[in-house]
Amino acid sequence: MLTFYFAPHTCSLASHIALEDAGAAYELRRISFKTTEQQSPEYLKVNPKARVPALVTPRGVLTETPAMLAFIAQSFPDARLAPLDDPFAFAGIQSFNSYLCSTVHVAHAHRMRGYRWTDDPAAIIALQKKVPQSVTACFEMIEHNMLRGPWVMGDSYTIADAYLFTLSQWLEGDGADLSRLPRVLEHRARMTERPNVKKAIAVELAE
Repeated sequence: MLTFYFAPHTCSLASHIALEDAGAAYELRRISFKTTEQQSPEYLKVNPKARVPALVTPRGVLTETPAMLAFIAQSFPDARLAPLDDPFAFAGIQSFNSYLCSTVHVAHAHRMRGYRWTDDPAAIIALQKKVPQSVTACFEMIEHNMLRGPWVMGDSYTIADAYLFTLSQWLEGDGADLSRLPRVLEHRARMTERPNVKKAIAVELAE
């Protein structure tokens, strides 16, 4: 049995969707950011980073979305969430997911978590002002150079689609120029129609 720690409106949605896509047996544990539960001694024993998501497996705890998505795809091969028999194609998914994690998510985080990078109030404001431009640039890279077809990798749905969908939900809040991202928005709309996406969102938003 897997145990998945999540919080609404975070990148945990990507792995939550993947768990549903995989048909995995798992238990959900909601972490409340309102009560700073992510910093509680109990949760820090699970994830000392004090962040979500975290996935408890029989072999230990996994953190970081790209790692969890790869684990889910490899643990449930029958779900065909990644081209597991093609090392180069699988590496391509890892490359895309790493870009989302290390570049796109970081650009987004500058809007509300500038304190991670600086203690200077003026610098924090400067980071916030840059977010619409930097996030738009990140997604333009995806729009023109990385989104291969109806799905991220082309004709086949993979774990990368759940991750892109999750981050693309933050575009409006980040002030991104949506007029430059028609294919990303089409992908987002296509994802919203998937039953497992609807289920994961409904569960996360339920009180």
